[in-house]
Amino acid sequence: MVKPEESKHVCNVDQFNIEKGETISTLMKSFAGTGFNAKRLGMACEIYEAMVKDRKCVKIMTLAGAMVPAGMRAVISDFVRSGFVDILVTTGANLTHDLIESIGCHHQQGSDQVSDAELHEHEINRIYDVFMPNNAYESMEDFIRTLKFDKTIPVVEFLDFLGGELERLPAEAVRDSILRTCHEKKVPIYCPAFTDCGLGIQLAMNNRGLKLDLFEDLNRMIGKAWDSEDVGVFIIGGGVPKNYTFQALQFSPNSASYAIQVTTDRPEPGGLSGATLSEAVSWGKVNEKARTITVICDATIAVPLILAYLKDTCTA
Repeated sequence: MVKPEESKHVCNVDQFNIEKGETISTLMKSFAGTGFNAKRLGMACEIYEAMVKDRKCVKIMTLAGAMVPAGMRAVISDFVRSGFVDILVTTGANLTHDLIESIGCHHQQGSDQVSDAELHEHEINRIYDVFMPNNAYESMEDFIRTLKFDKTIPVVEFLDFLGGELERLPAEAVRDSILRTCHEKKVPIYCPAFTDCGLGIQLAMNNRGLKLDLFEDLNRMIGKAWDSEDVGVFIIGGGVPKNYTFQALQFSPNSASYAIQVTTDRPEPGGLSGATLSEAVSWGKVNEKARTITVICDATIAVPLILAYLKDTCTA
């Protein structure tokens, strides 16, 4: 048996210092030499950097939950604007809240230590410690009614159309819009559970002839997987966006060469959001030789740090 001190693969844990003027990139590089989830976060930064610098790699971000209410709207948009995302697969909640911010309604800092019955009485919706007035949905409905369409299109095309329509709104409100930025950068947005959100409900109530072809979206997503020589996946949270992306890879000859997962879920209950990336190898979704890492961390902490690292190391 090889003793730990004799193995070339064993390194000492870095007992690093925080210096005055420390940058995010140097801090994350220091993290990579530590242990536990600090190490994992540092490794996630290094793997994402490799994805960006691999010119053949198609970078897919899968975005679960509702990151926009927590203030992550501009962070996600900046990933796209900086060229760190080629395809976005998201829940409808993120798009709903993005549109709400675009039309001039705002999420408010609140508290989880309040009476939810009183909030309901005052028509305020709570998302953990963030509040959103119910009239935001009314304003969104007013905007939806101004859209002109009467055809059958894939969801991905409708979302691109919607991003273009935001040009009519004040520039300040749409500057950091995920929908608008994806439209400008020609990054397709796939939303496999589009009816499971406020935006989808408003369209169902005010569609005036719009028919969404979800099967064409699936065909296009699988086509993207088939056509991509290298794929890197950045999984935020898990859920339907993670499965939708991995499903496309499963039914193509390619599997992910890079995979980063940020989640707080555990694998033991068998749910997808906590499923390990190693498990995905058994399905042919992730390559057995892929560079992978799972970071057990709140995405509102890890994702901005990864972006800051990439802006230090991958931009001129």
